[in-house]
Amino acid sequence: MAWDAVKEVKRRRSFEEGTLFKDWGGRIPVAHIYPNSYYLGMCSLGFQTVYRLINDDEHFVCERVFWEEPGMRYGGTSPIPLISIESQRPLQDFAVLSFTLSYEQDYFNIPKVLRAAKIPLYAKERDDTHPLILGGGPCTLINPEPVAPFFDAFAMGEGEVTLPGMLDAIHGGLDGNRQALLDALAKIPGVYVPSRASQGQVTKQYLKQVDDYPTHTVILTRETALSNIYIIETSRGCTRGCRFCAVGYVLRPMRHRSKEVILEQAREGLERTKRIGLLGIAVADHPELDDIVTRLKEWGAELSISSLRVDNLSDAVLSALSQTGAQNVTLAPEAGSENLRRVINKGVDEEDILRAFEKVAAYNIAQLKLYFMLGLPEERDEDAQAMVDLVSRGREIIQAHKARTKIALNVSPFVPKPGTAFQWVPMTRPEIIRRRLEMVRRGLIGKAEVRSDSPEWSEVQTVLSRAGRELAPVLERADGRSLSSWRRALRDCQIDPDRYVYRRWEAQETLPWDIIKTGVSKKFLALELARSAR
Repeated sequence: MAWDAVKEVKRRRSFEEGTLFKDWGGRIPVAHIYPNSYYLGMCSLGFQTVYRLINDDEHFVCERVFWEEPGMRYGGTSPIPLISIESQRPLQDFAVLSFTLSYEQDYFNIPKVLRAAKIPLYAKERDDTHPLILGGGPCTLINPEPVAPFFDAFAMGEGEVTLPGMLDAIHGGLDGNRQALLDALAKIPGVYVPSRASQGQVTKQYLKQVDDYPTHTVILTRETALSNIYIIETSRGCTRGCRFCAVGYVLRPMRHRSKEVILEQAREGLERTKRIGLLGIAVADHPELDDIVTRLKEWGAELSISSLRVDNLSDAVLSALSQTGAQNVTLAPEAGSENLRRVINKGVDEEDILRAFEKVAAYNIAQLKLYFMLGLPEERDEDAQAMVDLVSRGREIIQAHKARTKIALNVSPFVPKPGTAFQWVPMTRPEIIRRRLEMVRRGLIGKAEVRSDSPEWSEVQTVLSRAGRELAPVLERADGRSLSSWRRALRDCQIDPDRYVYRRWEAQETLPWDIIKTGVSKKFLALELARSAR
């Protein structure tokens, strides 16, 4: 079994270009862990960026580790050995384990990783002989509490700002007393040490001048969903203020990279691959996007953009996408009715959306992917029917243009997220979401492909998003692959999921994620919630 794992890791590494190798002599070894598959983890620009930042420090060597469920590649049910991609060393050889937490459902894999490495799950059970366990990533900024008992410290902010201080403290204190090191980490702005209750609120740290730290793909590989695409981050943050979007709130303020820096990165990327991807929460809001994509088109790049805005879909961007071979354009109307889009503060109307259909059809794009949600606050059955009507009208526009464009809907159940205006509202019951989803499916037969996420798993995600430290024993017991395992673990720990999912929280309640000071006040979020109801 161990030999199979080594063979598989070497096979993957053989397809990589840009892998960082450092000598271990005299350096502190860090295992940078993505608690999910290699195929998914290597899509994460944040994961790759932290890998590069740690390796940039001369005192550290950083290698990547991924979690593969038993049976995913090798067959059988035994745990798959956790070894690093670069040198195939086991986790036991590393002094620090650094986790990137991108999705709440990856929480289930944290206990599995620690068990496989024979490391005690809970920080309070570990001593100076065990590795330091660190966490970071989007989930950390939203609500780290469900997994806080497993970690020694979290980076609450962007790695370019938080990592240097953390690495200095670790370099100076790892060989000494663990408690003294945790005390030192707790004093660093933007570092949250769960065992230090007296620490108080932790202020999120963010990079003020994004041009100072170009962010792009480090390692190219075909073994991922973004096969050999050189990703460039165009901006951070968003000014749109959609009331459901946690990332839009916690990554404020909006910061754009300059056209010159983006094009410089693109030129370097084109020396490695023809495929260039532009990434950001609001790529389409970049003030120089038209100039950027026009230049990339002139350079012969095959272009992809993570997501575009319905209300500023420019001809320059669509022309560049069409002429460079892009097969998909992705837009997110989120809701079908005008009223519901006002509730969520989406800021686009039906005319904007239909005009976007017109433009996509005019450029004969192969597929238009649309993101919608069901179960939003104030939603009724007629809002689901409005989604059908809107897409049907868009389909008529495409047919009138005789375009080849196919429509694909991704319909997700709404999950109320911490740090948003909707953090206090309940999730809509699964039976209601399923009924409305069936309305959409029936209404769009022959017009659009409709894909959806499970309402039951969205219920799990809501608990993972809004719970506190009391959820750690549940994560310890549940396998994360079956609802029956999840529900059994909740019963064993005497936790009622309805407390987190179907109860409207009071504005004055203390929330688990209040430990984070994101720069957006609860008072402002409460005002936004009141505006949504009006």
